Amino acid sequence: MSAHVLPPFRADHIGSLKRPAELLAKRADYDAGKCTREELKAVEDEMIRKEVKRQQEIGIKAVTDGEFRRHMFWDGFHNNLEGMTVVKNPSRELFKMYVPDIKAFFESHAEKPGDTMICTGKLVRNKPMYRPEFDYIKTLVKPEEVKNIKLTLAAPEWYHLRHGEHAFNREIYKTDDEYFGDLAKAYREELADLYEAGCRNVQFDDPLLAYFASSLCATSMLEGMKAEGTDPAKVLDQYIKLYNDSIRDAPSDMTIGLHLCRGNFKDGMHFSEGGYEHISKKLFNELNAHAYYLEYDTERAGGFEPLSDLPPNKTVVLGLLTSKFPQLEKKDDLVKRIHEAADYVAKGSNQTREQALQRLCLSCQCGFASHAEGNPVSYDDVATKLGLVVETAKAVWSDA
Repeated sequence: MSAHVLPPFRADHIGSLKRPAELLAKRADYDAGKCTREELKAVEDEMIRKEVKRQQEIGIKAVTDGEFRRHMFWDGFHNNLEGMTVVKNPSRELFKMYVPDIKAFFESHAEKPGDTMICTGKLVRNKPMYRPEFDYIKTLVKPEEVKNIKLTLAAPEWYHLRHGEHAFNREIYKTDDEYFGDLAKAYREELADLYEAGCRNVQFDDPLLAYFASSLCATSMLEGMKAEGTDPAKVLDQYIKLYNDSIRDAPSDMTIGLHLCRGNFKDGMHFSEGGYEHISKKLFNELNAHAYYLEYDTERAGGFEPLSDLPPNKTVVLGLLTSKFPQLEKKDDLVKRIHEAADYVAKGSNQTREQALQRLCLSCQCGFASHAEGNPVSYDDVATKLGLVVETAKAVWSDA
């Protein structure tokens, strides 16, 4: 099986983009009861229309709606799933304090991570989740470009890692496997619906898997799991199986991407550090994604050595540019790093550098607004960064 490329594209991006001030203001009005849902949607539609056009003008093929209809990057799936219930002002006891982002929120001035969700009934997908987002973007591109649209999805294990044994009602599901079974079924149904609509390019956003690789977490999350009698390796295997069960029926011409980063909350706040070497073999060889979008903008993410574990039928999108601040990277430095990464990919697959380059692409390490308020970059800074991604890709790949 050959590697999936185009998509992902040589010049790609993670998905979320800086919200225009007008959109944030209208969202605030809606939250305050000062406008209707229809009035908010009209502004969302117009801002998305402009943003898709801007991406096209820059040279981005995998256009997204910037996640302009979401507050957080993980919105859209669990909150539309029958059986999930919002918990307002959740107690500390509901959370696993060893999870890095949970620990960080409780230690911050906020002193809590905000509302959460737990499973209180049987999980059933009884309505489209992401399809309305996709259907609108379809109207903004040419028919032959619909297949390039990227749709970003929530990590399936998002609430399970945060809540552990509190994630679901034990009268509904006796075991994790039962809970994961219905969760995966809902993802399969959603992917089938998206495919029917013309979607061929999806990306799961998952900063949680990086926690299993992080040196910073080795004495916090991993040791915290062990202290309560949980085997981190077993949990990672469960999550890989959950992914594989979720995507197992996706047609072969639907590209399944997986994005890992160290956290990118409001103002670019990160939660973990460390390379991929502790999970790279499992990540690349056991989790059945086609492409991996990996953070590599700072030393925090480690070196390129784990890329030697990448099998020859898979692709990596190198997140070499940062979305966390506006300062621009140097194109020559980026080209050099792409070649360095290619050498490790080549080593692992017994290929030449040129052959390995065909399985690499370029992006920023994460989105520009995983949280609605976004990173400390301006609306114009986003265009400049993405423009550098495109310019650099064209310097490396003839098909960029």
